[in-house]
Amino acid sequence: MVATDLDGTLLRSDNTVSPASRDTLAAVEAAGAAHIVVTGRSVPWTRHVLDDLGYRGLAVCGQGAQLYDAGAHRLLTSVTLDRRLAGLALAKIEAEVGRVAVAASRDGLSGEVLIGEGYVYHPELPVIHMKDTTELWAQPINKLYIQHPGGLGDDGLAAAAQAAAGDLVGVVMAGAGIVELLPLGLTKATGLALAARRLGVTPQQTVAFGDMPNDVPMFAWAGHGVAMANAHPDLKAVADEITASNDEDGIALVLRRLFALPPNASTPRPAPPASASAE
Repeated sequence: MVATDLDGTLLRSDNTVSPASRDTLAAVEAAGAAHIVVTGRSVPWTRHVLDDLGYRGLAVCGQGAQLYDAGAHRLLTSVTLDRRLAGLALAKIEAEVGRVAVAASRDGLSGEVLIGEGYVYHPELPVIHMKDTTELWAQPINKLYIQHPGGLGDDGLAAAAQAAAGDLVGVVMAGAGIVELLPLGLTKATGLALAARRLGVTPQQTVAFGDMPNDVPMFAWAGHGVAMANAHPDLKAVADEITASNDEDGIALVLRRLFALPPNASTPRPAPPASASAE
């Protein structure tokens, strides 16, 4: 099984998947392996990417909260964040770092992402702007997003949130400007393990690709973890291997070596292998 994160990993900086990656993943699947997308994005923010890929298998979305059958357009499992605990966690975090900008991902196949005042979001993705923060708690949610408007960076905010509320919620840094509060104990590994059981695949049969600290649990679960050259230092530190960046077809380079696939017109030039210890 090949497990790939999306942003910063399978997706290039322009949010497209390269011909080399498409061809290589198709060849890997033809050789008998399953390709599993494992992303922090909820299903509504993932579906258009999967449809573009012609993806019909299982996808792990929402940091492991959602297991989605892309072929059937059906949500198989979904884990929600207790809104009372989330509100308490948010209050404890703000007591330590001051006001934070907040967004929330609502549960379900069509769950909207609500954006509060001051929250900076990806302009290509659909959102609903909240008029009142009470809207955060009006419907079931999968997670909260928080940003600090001051000088506290993403790593600093994640560390402060973990210290203040880590006994109530999971805290993860998933990308630039993306610190998330999740159901306690939920990780990408949770959803990936569930997908693997359905497919009859073991961790030892799995190679995983990622770029951010939210991929650390997935690497711990998988038999082989590959960090992109553009990955966060925390992920590189636990990776079994470091490949080229998401803009340099790092996934295709590793898979063509591991599966002994012949080169084709879309295959990138191989890069010298790098190890985690060399970083």
